[in-house]
Amino acid sequence: KDPDSGFIDAYHKGYGQEDNPDSDSAYAEISAVPSATVIVKQGDEEVGQVKWGEVEREGVVETPRMKIELLDKGRNWVNVTVVDDDTGRPVPCRVHFRSPEGIPYQPHGHHNQVNSNLGTWHIDIGGDVRLGQISYAYIDGTCQGWLPRGDVIVDVARGFEYEPLRTRVSIEPGQQELTLRLKRWIDMNQRRWFSGDSHVHFLSTQGAHTESQGEDLNVVNLLQSQWGSLFTNTEDFTGSASIQKNGNNIVYVSQENRQHFMGHMILWGLKSPVMPWCSDGPSEAEIGGHMETTLAHWADAAHAQGGYVISPHFPNPNGEPAALVATGRLDGVEMLRQTKVNHLEYYRYLNGGYRLPLVGGTDKMSSDVPVGLYRTYAQIPDDQEFTYDNWCKAVVAGRTFLSGGPIMHFSVDGQEVGDTVDISGPGTVEVEAWAESILPIYSLEIMHNGRVVASTQNLNGSRRLEIKTSLKIDDHSWLAARTGALDYYDIIEHHDVWNRGVFAHTSPIYVACGGGWEMYDAATAQYMLTLVEGDLAYIRETAGVRPPASITHHHGESD
Repeated sequence: KDPDSGFIDAYHKGYGQEDNPDSDSAYAEISAVPSATVIVKQGDEEVGQVKWGEVEREGVVETPRMKIELLDKGRNWVNVTVVDDDTGRPVPCRVHFRSPEGIPYQPHGHHNQVNSNLGTWHIDIGGDVRLGQISYAYIDGTCQGWLPRGDVIVDVARGFEYEPLRTRVSIEPGQQELTLRLKRWIDMNQRRWFSGDSHVHFLSTQGAHTESQGEDLNVVNLLQSQWGSLFTNTEDFTGSASIQKNGNNIVYVSQENRQHFMGHMILWGLKSPVMPWCSDGPSEAEIGGHMETTLAHWADAAHAQGGYVISPHFPNPNGEPAALVATGRLDGVEMLRQTKVNHLEYYRYLNGGYRLPLVGGTDKMSSDVPVGLYRTYAQIPDDQEFTYDNWCKAVVAGRTFLSGGPIMHFSVDGQEVGDTVDISGPGTVEVEAWAESILPIYSLEIMHNGRVVASTQNLNGSRRLEIKTSLKIDDHSWLAARTGALDYYDIIEHHDVWNRGVFAHTSPIYVACGGGWEMYDAATAQYMLTLVEGDLAYIRETAGVRPPASITHHHGESD
């Protein structure tokens, strides 16, 4: 249930409002002389008409089929400051202002409706974001513009570690200052957890800094890529990190290399581009383009320059990921959605004995996805400073959880995510997990080799859920924690363009039972072999290639 009808008290505070399926009223901006006639039509049919001077004089004019009301009875130019409640200093965030009737009054320089509520793929993507029917402006903690006199609804948010503020304020005649306060409820950086979005497109480097600071995000992986003849973020690539003065916000421009059949691949931390960016035709490379390379070549080129390789929206497209897993070329796998197939595929590979850190990211490509709506929290050791490379190394070490809202803790016998717990033989381990969220969560589950072995629920949704229990371990295993809906795969929707779920999932803790950790599953191995054989058949029999002896590829070989 999404109780957005009670807007101020709805549980999506700071995170939008469900789109209106229909409406019995609308607002329009009118500038007219008193003698002008306002005509209202529905389609080609005239609903009614009225003199504008009568509306100005009476405030409300009704006819048998319509009612016109003058809602703007006065306005002030207001300087707004949003401060951190603990420090008293302005804090980057995103803001939305509206009248009680729902008319937006966004800060000057920002949009009342992002792109008039039309699509925003690759356009109009900086400085504003839309969640459902609400547009937000990213600010540095200060903004100014018109606000209506009287009651104003404000909606302010800054990521998952601050309490969102959705409330009603009053603007008095002559008032030109408004201060709002955001309260941080947890500081994950102090606990050595640093957040990052694995997968962002189209923003400029500065735009990524602005929006990610407004979402309290530490790292943005801004990825240049190719869509047919469209190449994006070419001008932003420098081969190094862009770091804000305070040091806690980093944007690194790298790549997403893509093929429509073999799969996609995120490359982090590149010093020079890995060419070609995309290959093998429609949607990714040039229309009619040939297959010029494989994902394995791209992965090797990234690793050779000290980069990192992530499988995005794992496992799809489900061509080469199996071979990349088997050959140890992946440093992590990304989960964008709370779908059953993504989870079961991930669990399949873990059960097959492959250690795969879990990564969260948005695949942001438009103004209706906030950067960091899905994010990776990576834990950097106390004796290491926060840098881009140390953040990536923490991901590779498996010290991560992905979050679409909830903050998580998970330990086994005192060991944390990414660790291996050694026990001499079959026995029990002590498991502790908690999840806390500014958006309600309904279940917290402990996974053992892909099965739920412990859980707790709250039918009405809860701020916090906890589990402390003992689990019996008979063999080499992996354990993880996850939180979300009552039925975990039953999505509690965000209001982003894809209506993805509010959930979080940790990377595994591995349990070695009587010797070095290892797992094997024959069905998984056969599944992987089937995929590899299919890839080889595609390369040999289906993929477009140039005639023999007519080409020398980037890697120096002919077809």
